[in-house]
Amino acid sequence: MLLLALDTATPAVTVALHDGTSVVASSSQVDARRHGELLLPAVDRVLTEAGLGLDAVTGVVVGVGPGPYTGLRVGLMTADTFGLALGVPVHGLCTLDGLAYAAGVEGPFVVATDARRKEVYWARYSGPRSRVSEPAVDRPAEIAEAVAGLPAVGAGALLYPDTFPDARPPEHVSAAALASLAAEKLAAGEELEPPRPLYLRRPDAQVPKNYKVVTPK
Repeated sequence: MLLLALDTATPAVTVALHDGTSVVASSSQVDARRHGELLLPAVDRVLTEAGLGLDAVTGVVVGVGPGPYTGLRVGLMTADTFGLALGVPVHGLCTLDGLAYAAGVEGPFVVATDARRKEVYWARYSGPRSRVSEPAVDRPAEIAEAVAGLPAVGAGALLYPDTFPDARPPEHVSAAALASLAAEKLAAGEELEPPRPLYLRRPDAQVPKNYKVVTPK
């Protein structure tokens, strides 16, 4: 097994290789505006570090969000392209699950990432591998009662200390965590998610209302 994992659902552009036993190479850069520019060089970098070619990859793992449309689609389209070119399966994993796994918090906790617009993407967990609520997008004040008293992980938690007073690292997801979680699940015979995006909100660009249609006569 050689899994190529990548995620662009947060400001982190992150890539890793996992051989079924451990992470053999990884790269993470935080830059919310350069996902498309940084992703492929990061893939090349981890392959070079591992001394392997792209043709050695037996599967691709991609974070499916939730995340902003522009960044998220970079990772998903790249993963799909690799899967088609190499003829290997492409597996999806919730980005919040990767953060939960990396945090390693025992007992109930929350993962919250920055959704912009003064909102967070979030979900509740009973352990590092056990999500107990569907990912959602809300204003922190709206969920304060639901998350009261719980440790919280992620950039969203760090941004809103009034709602998440017990904020903990990591801030962003790592492909190393996604790859490790995927390898564990695959080894246990668990089925992973399809590589389909979790946007959770409509795109900013929409067709104007009451616009005038001009057609040739």
